[in-house]
Amino acid sequence: MAGEFDPSLEYLTAPALAGLSATLGSIPGLTPAETQVIHQAAAEALEETVRLKVNRVLLLELNAARISGRLTAQTPQLRWQEWKATAARPEFWRSMGQHYPPMPSRLATIISNRCAAAEELARRFAADRAALAALPGGLRGDLVRVDFGAGDSHRGGRTVAVLHGSQGQVVYKPRSLAVDEALARLIARLAAELPAGTDIRVPDVLVREGYGWAEHIGHRYCADDAELRSFYRGIGHWLALMRLIGGSDLHAENLIAAGSAPVVIDCETLFTPHAPAKPSGYGEAVDLATDLLGGSVLRTGLLPGRGVSLGWRGVDMSAAGALPGQQPYTEVPVVVDAGTDMARVGMARAEMGAVANHPSPDPVLARYWDRVLLGFVELTERLDALDRAGELAGLLEDFADRPIRVVLRATEAYAELARMLWHPVSLHDEVTAVGKAARLLAQHAENLPGAPSDPEVIDAEVVELLTGDIPFFATSPARGRLDGPGGTSYGDEQDLIADALRRWRDRDAALDREVIRAALVSAYLNEGWMPDNKPMAAPVIRQQDLDVRRRRVAAAIARSVLDAAVHGDDGTVTWIAPVLTSTGWFVQPLSPDVYGGAYGVAILLAAYASETEEGRADKVPGLDKLLAGLLRTITMAEDRDAEERHTGPRRRPDPPGGYVGIGSQIWSWLLLSGLGAVGSAEAVARACALAEELPEAVAADEGYDLLTGMAGAIVPLLRLSERTGDQRWFTEARRIGERLVALARVEDRGASWPSAAFPQGIGGVSHGATGIGWALARLSDAATSGGAEFGTLAGKAFIFEESLYDPEGNGWRDLREVDDPRVTSSAWCHGGGGIGLVAADRLAREGDPRWRDVLRRAAASSWSIGLGWSHTLCHGDFGNWEILYRAIEAGVGPERLTRETLTARMIGGIDEHGPVSGLARDAFTPGLMPGVGGMVYQLLRMHPDSPLPSVLLPDPEG
Repeated sequence: MAGEFDPSLEYLTAPALAGLSATLGSIPGLTPAETQVIHQAAAEALEETVRLKVNRVLLLELNAARISGRLTAQTPQLRWQEWKATAARPEFWRSMGQHYPPMPSRLATIISNRCAAAEELARRFAADRAALAALPGGLRGDLVRVDFGAGDSHRGGRTVAVLHGSQGQVVYKPRSLAVDEALARLIARLAAELPAGTDIRVPDVLVREGYGWAEHIGHRYCADDAELRSFYRGIGHWLALMRLIGGSDLHAENLIAAGSAPVVIDCETLFTPHAPAKPSGYGEAVDLATDLLGGSVLRTGLLPGRGVSLGWRGVDMSAAGALPGQQPYTEVPVVVDAGTDMARVGMARAEMGAVANHPSPDPVLARYWDRVLLGFVELTERLDALDRAGELAGLLEDFADRPIRVVLRATEAYAELARMLWHPVSLHDEVTAVGKAARLLAQHAENLPGAPSDPEVIDAEVVELLTGDIPFFATSPARGRLDGPGGTSYGDEQDLIADALRRWRDRDAALDREVIRAALVSAYLNEGWMPDNKPMAAPVIRQQDLDVRRRRVAAAIARSVLDAAVHGDDGTVTWIAPVLTSTGWFVQPLSPDVYGGAYGVAILLAAYASETEEGRADKVPGLDKLLAGLLRTITMAEDRDAEERHTGPRRRPDPPGGYVGIGSQIWSWLLLSGLGAVGSAEAVARACALAEELPEAVAADEGYDLLTGMAGAIVPLLRLSERTGDQRWFTEARRIGERLVALARVEDRGASWPSAAFPQGIGGVSHGATGIGWALARLSDAATSGGAEFGTLAGKAFIFEESLYDPEGNGWRDLREVDDPRVTSSAWCHGGGGIGLVAADRLAREGDPRWRDVLRRAAASSWSIGLGWSHTLCHGDFGNWEILYRAIEAGVGPERLTRETLTARMIGGIDEHGPVSGLARDAFTPGLMPGVGGMVYQLLRMHPDSPLPSVLLPDPEG
């Protein structure tokens, strides 16, 4: 907990530290100076550990002393000093046992364990010091510094430590390093199978019984592009190897970039047992897709992916990712007004710290992702060749009896529970708190495959948390059954090596490659991110047979959507793809939204069926059944979620947004009804049920925008009110408008909406002022009275956007680009594409000629700098087609550009390059906005008689 808050803890720690000092002085082989080094390091680490446990209690006691009048000094600072003196007295700490009965014994256990662990390290160092010089860069001479706490505390306060000598340094690990030794031998055997110039390795180790010493790996950036290419090729090799041997938990802190070599420094989680996905209630297709992903290369932890637990929600901690500038701000507890009697716990925003997994100061992951895939494919092929030759199984026999660790729950999940168990309320009533912790772990086990559900094991986990440790589960590959905390056991006896080989041989190789392609986008936070590639060359514009070609291309892409589907035996269907959620990108089964999820694909399939029936699209056999299966999946998920909201534990509300969230689901049902895919009564009933959930979602929203935030729900609510004649939905839309009025930052340059993601405010449609302004303008249009303030604020939002227009850059500045404020964007999500679409909408509704000028400039921006990067609706050609088409209709399109020429260019681009997503160009996603689904939808709309509405604003009436 950051902040100056330092009442003395000497009463708690001094006796144990005195005993440690005496013990250290009696250990043969340590000099007096070295015993002092170890003692001082242990004392500092112990004080930090204890302080983190007792800070909340001390702050509460300080507050009680202040409000009760026990502090009588003249100033807040002097009253703090008065209380600090009181808190240093033994009687103060003895009194803590009256209010917080378990605290003294818990602290005594932690202090005793940490001192015993320090003594253990000292004895091991003294016994082994002569051998440490054999490690590369190993410790020589006198011990001059010890860094405790280089990792979590396990099994009686033991932690990894780094020991520094007068020459060299070494890493102490209080676990067996036999598995590290076996992995090093396997890598050495495979070295002949790897191309020259590539290097993957683990640190050299000294193996001792139950512990060991490891080479300290220093971080070094790559010297040049050749080293960078080798480094990322090595990441691919690690993916293949860890895919074979069941490696997991390979997060950013477990890999260090040592020049061209990616070095895995903690490889204890090998041969991780595979736990099948539990029934989700969302259908067998979703469960099958989840299980496929759980057994894929994604499980290694090397590939980018966003965290879901509190405190880490949206954070990418992968070894290949964790990119600087692509991490969300997190809230951390701090001491506010430290040094006064008003000191208290508050929350402050913090950026994720730098990690040593990056091979360059500003890693451009997209530029080298093809090397990752190359490395994965080439080592995979070599491992398969060894298996065909009958050699692979023999290479793994060395691991059979080596101790390994199995991570059954995320460390942060444990950490959250530990914080709860050390809260003053929990310390006052330990029985209730322990029962709550056990129930939460049991509920966790219901949702997380492999997590312990045995009450005896759960009780032992809680005991570990009470005494400051993260529970630890271990086994050997030959045994399989886990040894857990407190002498418990969990799971079945099984041969984990045989299981790993079986899963290697039965793997879906194409899925692994697709996951690697798709995972790239998870390293980047926002939709609209584009790879650092050159734009696609413009095709030769051929206007012959346009409609035949349009139908052919649309049908071909639709067949690819059909072929990529994952089907369940219960008739449900989904896809595995990169999916945008409110906290970032994930590779997962489709999410329940319009942007890249199931509702957007349902809209596409319904539109294709409608256009086929009218003879404007070629029939694709199987699409009707696919739509029926997808609608079944969507309704099952909605029904399951509704049931859980009413009967299950309280959970975080879904976002309210118009593309990701409840707003997107509402307008999806209304549009699906209009397309004839579902009956009007069912669509309206489901839309109304979803709308009931909006107030809670809006209250929790911190984004405010059109894409995921409350602004995106306004127009869907207005349309629902029109469809049902129910005024309450208009009232709810109005409430959202009133909240947006209160949240706006109005300045001379106009109105914007700062948020956690964009504290400076931002322009554009998806997250910025234009999208929110559009929603407020439509709310003002719909209000029969009292809507002027919404219209006025919308106008100020449009003024803000106009302040970002840069004539020299031929577009609107993208405020996400903080390093280069002159960068302009022309996409739908950020830039001229979306701005032009809003201009076309306002022009049609207001007739104000200023909107004609905005549309003209937006079209010019899209035409000159917006084409050739991808084909998506969100940030590609088919999104810009919409703006250019609207501009042509309004008579303000680029000179000599006709609808036919524009359509020919779009179709020619697909003919020339195939359908290209802007996420990772080779990754497949069926999504409406970021994937091929939107390409097909726009191809359908290109027919001059098509009545399909635009989906580039969250309005089912287009």
